[in-house]
Amino acid sequence: MSLRKGSRVWVEDKDLAWVAAEVLDFVGKQVQVATCSGKKVLALPSKLFPRDEDADHGGVDDMTKLTYLNEPGVLDNLERRYALNEIYTYTGSILIAVNPFTKLPHLYNVHMMEQYKGAPFGELSPHVFALADASYRAMISEARSQSILVSGESGAGKTETTKN
Repeated sequence: MSLRKGSRVWVEDKDLAWVAAEVLDFVGKQVQVATCSGKKVLALPSKLFPRDEDADHGGVDDMTKLTYLNEPGVLDNLERRYALNEIYTYTGSILIAVNPFTKLPHLYNVHMMEQYKGAPFGELSPHVFALADASYRAMISEARSQSILVSGESGAGKTETTKN
């Protein structure tokens, strides 16, 4: 990563994991950055990650659209979408779900299912129905079995997602 004064980066934070920052100066082998809260921090260049220059306030629906696909960028994008009650996000053909720990009946009704039926994958907002419909259509058109892997920690919402 090429760093210069004004570069937008992510820096590690003991409380928040990662915080947005901007490069201020170079001090020996370290880089001085100003975090979004105004705190000045010294960090090794190898501990900094580039941050999207034009990250959308609401995040992106498919993380392959991110300029930098790194841990802090992914976490920030998921957090931004979650804040807008957008619990589903794609990374290509992979669907990531962030458990809202609340009922969201509007996400799983018949009307919502009908919207995704036959819609090209990625045309509508990320949703488990889009993934299911794409798999079903591939099974019919290719006459081959399809698999969907559902993975996550205990309490992540796997059962609730697959029930629908």
